[in-house]
Amino acid sequence: MAITATDVNKLRQMTGAGMMDCKKALVEADGDFDKAIEILRKKGQKLSEKRADRETKEGSVFVRTSDDKSSAIIISFTCETDFVAKNEDFQSLGNEIADAAMANQPTDLAALNNISLGELTVQEKVTEYVGKIGEKLEVSNYETISGEQVASYIHSNGKLGVLVALNGTGGNDVSEAGKDVGMQIAAMNPVAVDKDGVDQATIEKEIEIGKDQARQEGKPENIIEKIAMGKLNKFFQENTLLSQAFVKDSKQSVQQYLDSVNKGMTVTAFKRVSIG
Repeated sequence: MAITATDVNKLRQMTGAGMMDCKKALVEADGDFDKAIEILRKKGQKLSEKRADRETKEGSVFVRTSDDKSSAIIISFTCETDFVAKNEDFQSLGNEIADAAMANQPTDLAALNNISLGELTVQEKVTEYVGKIGEKLEVSNYETISGEQVASYIHSNGKLGVLVALNGTGGNDVSEAGKDVGMQIAAMNPVAVDKDGVDQATIEKEIEIGKDQARQEGKPENIIEKIAMGKLNKFFQENTLLSQAFVKDSKQSVQQYLDSVNKGMTVTAFKRVSIG
């Protein structure tokens, strides 16, 4: 049957696919719109499989916080090029996925990809969009956080985001303080909230590094252990959040800054998601 420009435009409105792709799909489907849509989706799946080994180092981070500020989610929606990352449709789909994640609270990334977005799942929707742009896309990270009060920070490039859980807020709105701490985490990338959160493998590694450095400096063997422990304490100070020098005022630690906002307030958890 003859495929008209009106038919092509209608399919474009329904799917967002390119004009030539819509025309080819309608021709192959003999004008059947349902079949044409399925053809376009299969094209997306084939493209997705073909580009599976491509790296997605561009994209955006999206954050959602509950109305009572007690929980939040963060996702990274990634692609191959900065051009696609800045596309309005890409941003719209990322926001749609973030909304669905907040509303449904999936347990992990696999569960998130199976959430329904209308007639399709998140994964199917992403695959469909791959067919439109011919580039690999994926929801590459999904994290959640909860606490007495949570706050978020997204860096200006949109490729780095942080969630922070705070306790001891005294019932006050501490969003600005939380954002400041989020900025700290974005800039300094701490390994844990405090030294108690550092895993044993990292501690053992740092002790060995300290011992090796001391031996290379020619220190006596009987004080090697003491030197290594001193270096470990310095590692804790520089690499655990609450002990770090506060980036906006290096004369105080992050914990001291939090105490200045509300005595006894502290961070119980954080999530840092970065693209690229």
